[in-house]
Amino acid sequence: MKNFEERLKKLEDLAERIRDENLPLEDAVAIFEEGIKLSGGLEKDMEKLEGKVEILLNQPKTEGDKPQFSLFEDEEEE
Repeated sequence: MKNFEERLKKLEDLAERIRDENLPLEDAVAIFEEGIKLSGGLEKDMEKLEGKVEILLNQPKTEGDKPQFSLFEDEEEE
């Protein structure tokens, strides 16, 4: 599996290609379909990464602390 940055670059290249006014419709549809599939995979990867970041940010700082379960939780509610 290609890394995230390579797949993002590929998506950017596809977006540039589809802007070509001389691109035949059939080719444009194929490029669009590839871009949709690629963006869906990137979105899933971003969700996984966001989950990992949230876990890391919400780990207890000391042994007696309780973990927070939301990145946007109001600290006054604790």
